[in-house]
Amino acid sequence: MSDMPRLSIGHVGIFVVDPDRMKAFYTNVLGFTVTDDGRMHTGVRLIFMSRDPSEHHQFVLVEGRAEGAPSTVNQISFRAGSLADIRAMHRRAVEAGADDIRPINHGNAWSVYFRDPEGNRLECYVPTPWYVRQPHGDPLDLSLSDAQIAATTEAMCRAAPSFQTVADWQKAFARTRESAPA
Repeated sequence: MSDMPRLSIGHVGIFVVDPDRMKAFYTNVLGFTVTDDGRMHTGVRLIFMSRDPSEHHQFVLVEGRAEGAPSTVNQISFRAGSLADIRAMHRRAVEAGADDIRPINHGNAWSVYFRDPEGNRLECYVPTPWYVRQPHGDPLDLSLSDAQIAATTEAMCRAAPSFQTVADWQKAFARTRESAPA
């Protein structure tokens, strides 16, 4: 794959019904800052948001989703830095009245899922140092200490036939990518 351009996800844009309500949710609950808010030549409003000063926008709200139209978003995932961040996002989602709040232990990550005001599923997650085959999801008890969660997760992962460290999984994945046809 030597001629394959290096790509990474730069930003996500979603269509919304109520741009102001969604802007309030993403700024107040998830901590985004609006970097620009304007209309295209067609009149469609776009709200650009970021949490990183090196990125003009990581997330874009685009006016134009029809009232009553179901979300077509499977999930939008945000990487967090620690279990404390996951607990904080859980608390913020609860305080904001978010729907379908579910803390989940994937083995390879600890997550909290919830829905934004228009029904789009969001995930805030922190990776673990272990790999188990996905999909995998056990309830995550955020009332436990970090050490208890880590010990429980490691034991669960080690009991799985697919267990390996993330470092070993990454090495195997890199070999797979190197041998893949371009």
